[in-house]
This record gives sequence, structure tokens and C-alpha cells, in this order.
Amino acid sequence: MKIYRFRYRKRILQGVLKEEFLFPVVGSVFGDFRLGTSPVPIADVRVLPPVLPTKIVGIGRNYRDHAAELGNPLPAEPLVFLKPPTAVIGPFDAVVMPAVSERVDYEGEVGVVIRKKARALGDEDPVDGFILGYTCFNDVTARDLQKKDGQFTRAKGFDTFAAVGPCVATGLDPAAIRLKTFLNGKLVQSGSTADLIFSIPHLVRFLSRIMTLNPGDIIATGTPAGVGPVSPGDRVDVQIEGIGVLSNPFRRPGGKEDP
Repeated sequence: MKIYRFRYRKRILQGVLKEEFLFPVVGSVFGDFRLGTSPVPIADVRVLPPVLPTKIVGIGRNYRDHAAELGNPLPAEPLVFLKPPTAVIGPFDAVVMPAVSERVDYEGEVGVVIRKKARALGDEDPVDGFILGYTCFNDVTARDLQKKDGQFTRAKGFDTFAAVGPCVATGLDPAAIRLKTFLNGKLVQSGSTADLIFSIPHLVRFLSRIMTLNPGDIIATGTPAGVGPVSPGDRVDVQIEGIGVLSNPFRRPGGKEDP
């Protein structure tokens, strides 16, 4: 099942995609819901970020090859950082490259969307019921500021630096989700959650013992090797099997370099 959030005739709705039609959700996708009987052609809507999280929890260096390319040691525990919800944008929205940074990087990732409140889970507690599904995520990073600051908040917290979408897909195997990232149509990243240092169930349990995870929150599970800089006018596509493609142009503040 693919759950979309979209704007149609000045209304913001959620719906489930069946072929080329979105069937509006009656109720909450985080609880019990049914599908309405008046489908909307997906071609007639504006697709929005699939959820509005209270927080985005990022995981650094969760692929061995990415840690190696940055010259970083492997973490003994998940390396956790936060991105603000004000950074969220949806498919086709532009990432604005701040003037204060000289190098902005793409980071394609698998995003985990929380379904219900998770707190203080034990090592053996099942996590499937706490996960609504999975989405494409671009953890945009001002790499020069990350190195300058020695921590992640500013480098990853700018408005538009959390691209997410196009939908939340349910029923995927969290241990076998394949991810590819394209820069202007060229493949630059390829990985699988099978290669994560810390698995998705491990991350959900670990994070729940630090902070309460709320419905709609996103866990950005880490990026594989191949991260790199973008220039104004570039387009980055994050593609995940079973979910779709998250496409975003990059531009300067006030610029019109969108491809």
C-alpha cells in the first residue's frame, strides 16, 4: 500500500494509490481508517510531504562504505542527530542552498515513518506495529559547515534540507530495501538496508529509549557511499524499490536555476 498526502482543489488530503487514482483516507493513517469512494486522478493533485513529523531523527555513518569514504571510524552505537521539522519539503520542491555554505551535499536514505508512540522498547520487543512504512529521504548537508562546527545541527538543519516522499509504502521488508540516488540522471549511490550497521528494528528500539517517537516522526537510517556536492540547477532523484522516486531541484536563494 502506498499512502500519499496531497492537495486537491484547495484541500489537503491523504489517500491510497490504486493504479493511477488516489482513494482518500477516511480516518487516520496512524490508526483505523477506510478508503473513500470518490477517487482522484493522481495527475490532478499536487503531491506533498507524506507526513509532517514532530522530529526527524538522523543516523550518521550507518553504512561501512560511507564511513570509509569520509575517513571516519565505525560507530559502536548509532550516531544520532536531529533535523528540525521546518526543514521538510516534498517531491519537486526546491532545495535552497544557503549562501553561507560553499558545499552542499545530497545524501539519499531510507526513511522510517513511525505509526504509533514508541517509548522505552526492550531489546526483544517487536517493532512492526510501531512502523507505518517507509519513504525516500534526502538528508541534505552543508558539508563544509559540518566540518567547521564539529557537529551536525547547523549543517543539516537549514530550511528545505529534509526532502521526503513521494509516499509512505507499507509491507516492505526492512532488511532488504534497495536504494539508488541519481544526480542529473547519473547513478551516484546504490545500497541496501541489508548493509546497515544498525538495522531498522535496532534503531527503533534504541531511539525509543532516548526519546519518545511520535506518529509521523521520521528516522533517516543513514546513507551509503557516493555522497557528493551539488550545484545550482542540479536535480537529485532518490529511488527506492517499492516506494518510488523523490525528485528535487537545487537552487540558490532567490534563484531560478531549477532544471
